[in-house]
Amino acid sequence: RAPHVTGTMATTALTGFSMMSLLSLGYLTWDLMSPNQVENDPEKPFIGRFPVPQPPHIIFIMTDDQGFNDIGYHSSDIRTPVLDKLAADGVKLENYYIQPICTPSRSQFITGRYQIHTGLQHSIIRPRQPNCLPFDQVTLPQRLQELGYSTHMVGKWHLGFYKKECLPTRRGFDTYFGSLTGSVNYYTYDGCDGSGLCGFDLHEGESVAWGQSGKYSTHLYTRRVRKILATHDPQSQPLFIFLSFQAVHTPLQYPDEYIYPYLGLENVARRKYAAMVSAVDEAVRNITYALRKYGYYQNSVIIFSTDNGGQPLSGGSNWPLRGRKGTYWEGGIRGLGFVHSPLLRKKRRVSKSLVHITDWYPTLVGLAGGDESLTEGVDGYNVWEAISEGKESPRLEILHNIDPLYNHAHTGSLQKGYGIWNTAIQASIRAGDWKLLTGDPGYGDWIPPQILPGFPSSWWKQERHTRPRKTVWLFNISGDPYERYDLSEQRPDVVKQLLARLVYYNRTAVPVRYPSEDPRADPYLNGGAWVPWVGDEEEDNWGSFFQKKSMDWKKKLKLSKSACSISVRITDW
Repeated sequence: RAPHVTGTMATTALTGFSMMSLLSLGYLTWDLMSPNQVENDPEKPFIGRFPVPQPPHIIFIMTDDQGFNDIGYHSSDIRTPVLDKLAADGVKLENYYIQPICTPSRSQFITGRYQIHTGLQHSIIRPRQPNCLPFDQVTLPQRLQELGYSTHMVGKWHLGFYKKECLPTRRGFDTYFGSLTGSVNYYTYDGCDGSGLCGFDLHEGESVAWGQSGKYSTHLYTRRVRKILATHDPQSQPLFIFLSFQAVHTPLQYPDEYIYPYLGLENVARRKYAAMVSAVDEAVRNITYALRKYGYYQNSVIIFSTDNGGQPLSGGSNWPLRGRKGTYWEGGIRGLGFVHSPLLRKKRRVSKSLVHITDWYPTLVGLAGGDESLTEGVDGYNVWEAISEGKESPRLEILHNIDPLYNHAHTGSLQKGYGIWNTAIQASIRAGDWKLLTGDPGYGDWIPPQILPGFPSSWWKQERHTRPRKTVWLFNISGDPYERYDLSEQRPDVVKQLLARLVYYNRTAVPVRYPSEDPRADPYLNGGAWVPWVGDEEEDNWGSFFQKKSMDWKKKLKLSKSACSISVRITDW
């Protein structure tokens, strides 16, 4: 792995002036007869005779299940004028990667760590699982609190809540308002985990917010963000807001006024989905207006990101990318993302720099004025210079994941992995221009947005464009972003190099945390709501957690000296 490239000091990155410029300007404008400004405002530190600029206000907006083709600037049939304008005036991230499902993306954003390093490499955290973000992880909002930020989260959590210690308010957020599980009704906030296991899921801090039901969540969350902005003093303390919309995840619900522009769409699911995206677009407009109205905008950084690819069965579209939510094809992991900020050095451009969702952790800590010691051990990189100035990204490689519990591909084997890697295991990695997939990557078709849902389920399950019994794929993803030309047979040398990288990463993996469901979580036993059900004093029964099954096949790995010595030299490719 390449060494981290340090970001610039926050003062330089945010002002656009060199230190000498600041001192020169101070010399020319300093009024010797004015009262002592340090005594008048002792709270603000000074460089020479001028105050150090306050770190920027950070507003991170995440949508749920919004596909690559579900935004206007990707020539979509969905209208997003506000998002389009913000992206056009900022930096569009067109080589930006997320994870294929909800919990993994959120965990990597908030810890800066790959799933294999948090034990969350398999599936999502289900409502009845006694599981959550590991307690030994120092979260992004905790780091920002250490740096003087006021931190707030609004919206979907989905990082576990079986103990109070798992809650957002215990993991770095001063305030929290939203839902703890993965999916709820947009109006009633009822969420179900299987038939008959339903409960209310809207929370204010650590209490159930019973009185807020009946209000559409996109609007409700937007009003909360505007309230935070209205009641905070932007000059006194930097602000971090993580707005995690439940939109546009199912169920497909929307206020009627948003669907009228889309009545011409024949695909009914897409019509409803488009209405939900339009509601989000309006919400972002209202939040941006509030940033300007209350004095935040000029010293703010707005980041927009999806959490995973779209689900075509529910109206989403990743066209022209291959695959969908839940898969390691580009349609599942290539994300929508952009940065909008007056602080950007080079605006109104498209960035092809390689960026991963883990990179936000060190990037935002750096923007907040933190040094490298606060991000030691994370898997992310500080990519602010790549985004703001167009410099080369320090990231050269992404481990998309290694999931030892996912259904093993029946035709995979260690032999097919050149004796280096068992290709039955679901895994994916990108290095330089190359992307490797092993095992079962998930549904691998290309799905145009105009295709109607409602076809027989057997049609959707067909992988018509992949050869049967195949468990290794290699793509030059820069030249072939649509993954139409598998080069695994033509370039076995690259395949071997990337398989060796998977072995390297797997040696650093921690055991999978995927516990059995706990019947005590039933909302019926907890006042009708999804709430923590395990006391903080109760010890975790780690024996009930699955250990990663990869241990069985890992013992069979007999790497030759030549295989062990294989290294990935990206510059040679």
